[in-house]
Amino acid sequence: MTVDYRPAPGTIPTHPGVYRFRDADRRVIYVGKAKNLRNRLNSYFADPKGLHERTRRMVTTARSVEWTVTATEVEALQLEWTWIKEFDPRFNVMFKDDKSYPWLAVTVGEEVPRAQVMRGNRRKGVRYFGPFGSAWAIRQTLDLLTRVFPVRTCSSNVYRRHQRLGRPCLLYDIGKCSGPCVGHVSPEEHRSIIDEFNSFMAGDTSRVRRELTSQMQRASENLEFERAARLRDDMAALDKVLEQQVVVLSEDTEADVVGIADDELVAAVQVFHVRGGRIRGQRGWIIDKPEPVDEAGIVERFLQQFYGGSGDKAPREVLVPVLPKDTEALKTWLSERRGSGVDLRRPQRGDKRALAETVAKNAQEALQRHKLKRAGDLTARSKALEELADALELPQAPLRIECYDVSQSLGEDVVASMVVFEDGVPRKSEYRRFVVKGEQKDDLSSLKEVLTRRLSRLGDQPAGSPEGDEEDSEPKGGFHYAPQLLVVDGGQPQVAAAEQVFAELGIDTINLCGLAKRLEEIWLPGEEFPVILSRTSEALYLMQRVRDEAHRFAISLHRSRRRKKMRASALDGIPGLGESKRKALLRTLGSVKNIKASTVEELQTVEGVGPKLAQTVHDHFRKEEE
Repeated sequence: MTVDYRPAPGTIPTHPGVYRFRDADRRVIYVGKAKNLRNRLNSYFADPKGLHERTRRMVTTARSVEWTVTATEVEALQLEWTWIKEFDPRFNVMFKDDKSYPWLAVTVGEEVPRAQVMRGNRRKGVRYFGPFGSAWAIRQTLDLLTRVFPVRTCSSNVYRRHQRLGRPCLLYDIGKCSGPCVGHVSPEEHRSIIDEFNSFMAGDTSRVRRELTSQMQRASENLEFERAARLRDDMAALDKVLEQQVVVLSEDTEADVVGIADDELVAAVQVFHVRGGRIRGQRGWIIDKPEPVDEAGIVERFLQQFYGGSGDKAPREVLVPVLPKDTEALKTWLSERRGSGVDLRRPQRGDKRALAETVAKNAQEALQRHKLKRAGDLTARSKALEELADALELPQAPLRIECYDVSQSLGEDVVASMVVFEDGVPRKSEYRRFVVKGEQKDDLSSLKEVLTRRLSRLGDQPAGSPEGDEEDSEPKGGFHYAPQLLVVDGGQPQVAAAEQVFAELGIDTINLCGLAKRLEEIWLPGEEFPVILSRTSEALYLMQRVRDEAHRFAISLHRSRRRKKMRASALDGIPGLGESKRKALLRTLGSVKNIKASTVEELQTVEGVGPKLAQTVHDHFRKEEE
């Protein structure tokens, strides 16, 4: 690839720094950092065949590149984020909340601070707790806590109105406000209550409970039973708040736990905020991936943007699924922003590892919800089919799409799947599974066998079970509908193999394509170059979902057959134990482990197993143990 703006050899420094690509209108389209600017920038001008499609598109869109040298990697990290915020480059990954999370905010900068629900950008002079799942959860928490900490929760207008009236509002009458508006407590006394409230929300719960317990005991000893009952109810309110915050780690733990799930086009990031060993909040993001970035790259960009742009300070620990490449530079940068040390690491075992797995599951579910939301939208499905027809130059939108995938393990247990989408929605009653029977067990030969078996039976009347047949080939008579588009999982070789089957069977009414996973390219028969759909295209989301469903369906059968084969192999070689009796043993006793642990009498309870065979099976496993 030759571009007229490539810097002359030797002119790029070898120091750390930050670089910017600009387009023809001088807009910044990409910002990056590097330990060695020369090595990094030269990689963009390498052979285009070795570049990711989106990287190639960025380089060809750009018309100039410039750089700034920094003294250290930490300075480069800071400058990169400053420029990303300033220029918002179109080819950089940007994190945006998948929803606007509410926070419990305390306006500590005011003379008489107020506790309230806040969303949006952070403000100066405000202390934030959370985020919470909903504003209702914050109001419920405030309703309980104002019994113990009667802080102001009213708006400025309400506060000033009661100042003018000279009488407090209903919250004061029911004991959920201390009445600073009419001087029942001074601003200094109210500030003291606010400090206690903030201390409790920050995780210092034990001290507050000890103080309340001590006051309740003193009131009881002084025969102040009404006050003691009030303090008892206050403690119950605190306990109810604490019950809503799950204890997951030791009380001194202060950590953010990050989980990631991604595919070629989008990624989901979830963060659990753990303070005082309790989950205090959860946040999530869905991001598009305009640049090729792996999980370590997503982690690096997330830490940079979350702790650099939102005003959040990193806690003592940040637990991530994989460590970024510039771990030490990131730790130094996070520590500088926090004002003390930050431990950035990947949990290996114990409770923190278990919590990290839970966060990762939440990220996976968020990604799946995002995809299903798009797939479930009728308008989006219609748009996807129209875009696909235009991109592949089809005569009409493909209302029935069939996709095929082959699954194997070194030529063993070779199976294939056929999934069907009608009007952009899975039609599971039409799914079929195939067990490959041919002598050649490579992917291309297996694909040709499966397509031949399917396409040779166009027009058969429908029959068969919804999920196909695991042990035999396709159910008879289940292939009467022809697809408008047949998709194979793979690139040029797979499309050529399918095209050969079409030619042998004389089929010319079905459109054919292949979807290659590496760059999400769509290959058409006889074409030298693939079709590249936009990363935001609804058509590409649909094609991805069709391909992923075919892969899931194929691999589920492959794993099932391997498990059965491994279970049965432990029973091979036992004299007198044939196929039917092996199945009877597994069906009755459940597993090979249970068979090994069974006595001769227990083995005889299996239908078809007599005393002699039971003894033989028992002795066989005893010899193995010896």
